[in-house]
Amino acid sequence: MLRATSRLALVLALALAACRGDAEKCELACRNYYTLTFWDKADAEIAKLPAADQEQARSKMLAKFTSDIENGVIGCIGQCQSANNTEQTECMIAAKTASAAKACVED
Repeated sequence: MLRATSRLALVLALALAACRGDAEKCELACRNYYTLTFWDKADAEIAKLPAADQEQARSKMLAKFTSDIENGVIGCIGQCQSANNTEQTECMIAAKTASAAKACVED
C-alpha cells in the first residue's frame, strides 16, 4: 500500500510541476518587466529635477531599484509560474520598452 501511495504522490507532484510555468523564463520576464517599468518612471522623475540634482537622484533610484527588484521579483515569479502563460512570459522577456512590457500583461 505504501508503494501505491508513494507512486500516487510522485505522479501528482510531477503533474503539478508540469502545470507550472518555467521558473527561469518567469524570472527573466519579471526582471525585464520590473526594470523597464521602474526606470521609465524613475527617468521621468529625474528629468524633472535641476541638472545639478539628477546624478544624486539617479544614485538614490539605483539603490531603491536594487533593493526593490529582489523583493518584487519573487512574488512575480510565483504568479508567472501559476499562470503558466508562455505567450505572456515570452512577451515580457522580449519587451524593450515599459509600454511594450505593460501591453504584455493587459487584459
